[in-house]
Amino acid sequence: MAVILTSLTQVAALGFDDIIDVRAPAEWAEDHIPGALNLPVLDDAERARVGTIYKRESPFRARKVGAALVARNAAAHLEGPLADKPGGWRPLVYCWRGGQRSGSFASILSQIGWRVETVAGGYKTYRSLVVQALYDAPVPSRVIVLDGNTGTAKTELLALMAERGVQVIDLEGLANHRGSLFGARAGGQPSQKGFESRLAMALAALDTARPVVVEAESSRIGSCRMPPRLWRAMVAAPRLAVSAPMAARAAYLARAYADLTADPAELAGVINRLRPMQAAETIDRWLALAATRHFEPLAAELMALHYDPRYTRQRSLTRAQPATVIEAPSLTAAALPAVADELADLVKRLAGS
Repeated sequence: MAVILTSLTQVAALGFDDIIDVRAPAEWAEDHIPGALNLPVLDDAERARVGTIYKRESPFRARKVGAALVARNAAAHLEGPLADKPGGWRPLVYCWRGGQRSGSFASILSQIGWRVETVAGGYKTYRSLVVQALYDAPVPSRVIVLDGNTGTAKTELLALMAERGVQVIDLEGLANHRGSLFGARAGGQPSQKGFESRLAMALAALDTARPVVVEAESSRIGSCRMPPRLWRAMVAAPRLAVSAPMAARAAYLARAYADLTADPAELAGVINRLRPMQAAETIDRWLALAATRHFEPLAAELMALHYDPRYTRQRSLTRAQPATVIEAPSLTAAALPAVADELADLVKRLAGS
């Protein structure tokens, strides 16, 4: 039996024990239904081989070769990841179009006695719901933007606001990137489709009666592009801006980017990528500060000479709404909860307006 997906929230509500994506690993890596396990019935090389046979020899021979490979791989999954699944296990299986790959695997599982279902239309149906949510439908909740120059602890404050009951979406968390040239995180970024899946599911989970707070971002977070509708909603949204002294911001950045400063070669490489935008003597001075582990002076110069001027220009170009400013004399871990309290109170006031 095939499940017909009509909304992004439907998958979790259906109550399946596991969601199994039987597509090839490269397909799964580009994007998949969040939480889906990858148990490919054809790996990348096998899929390419069957496709070549289909085009150059005959569809019949391709199906015969493919069936043998699917059976072999299904056996490996049954003896491996699925070996301990109980009799009442209930999986949802999908492939690219909801056709032969998911149908073949589901048939094997059902013959064992498991109550297995497939997704009608496969991944393509799911992807169409993501596209509709991000590119066709309006943003479901009123947007409030948490703004502030580099080093004002916006991402950490966003998490603290969530702990206080504020509805938030961490865009940088979804993109696995801190949003600047220095912002790479371990594990790398998802593909554009993967980012859109995460974002669409986060939007689908919102309480539409409440506003959602997001961090101010450019139209790209690393390599991930913001969907135009959300970007326009952010530009037009009311803004809460955190303002802090340069020394406090520099100290915060030195703490927040400890993963980067722990790798001198990586840090030097990122600084060198600024050469097209900064004078050679400035880059050399920054490299010297990095080499001597003077991270707070380095952070202060990067903000004063590079990031603050760029953000000022960006705000003027996007014509963002004027901000309500929250002063934060300190950005230490002990001081941030009080700032988050003030921000949460302001969000409640805006929600009632």
